[in-house]
Amino acid sequence: MYLTQYRILWVLVFFDLPVVSKKERKIAARFRKDIMSDGFTMFQFSIYVRHCASRENADVHIKRVKNILPEKGHVGILTITDKQFEMMEIFYAQKEVSKPDTPQQLELF
Repeated sequence: MYLTQYRILWVLVFFDLPVVSKKERKIAARFRKDIMSDGFTMFQFSIYVRHCASRENADVHIKRVKNILPEKGHVGILTITDKQFEMMEIFYAQKEVSKPDTPQQLELF
């Protein structure tokens, strides 16, 4: 099986969680901490991404996110190919900026 830009995936998790009360802030912080401990990195506020070598690997991480969903708030999970991620244009104050580095893949034979 060959790794291509169409088989390698990115999993995006985006969320709006309530943070009015102290308890809600603690739950939101815990959710962020848990997805980060699973290898997700912050792309923007409330948008986290994770690079996955295959659909099977992405499914494992999607399942982990689903297992820690907070009771309240909105959470979205989106999977896109590496090729689609590569085509993204990112701007900060009307200036184009570089995309996050793609993790290097280790292939064992």
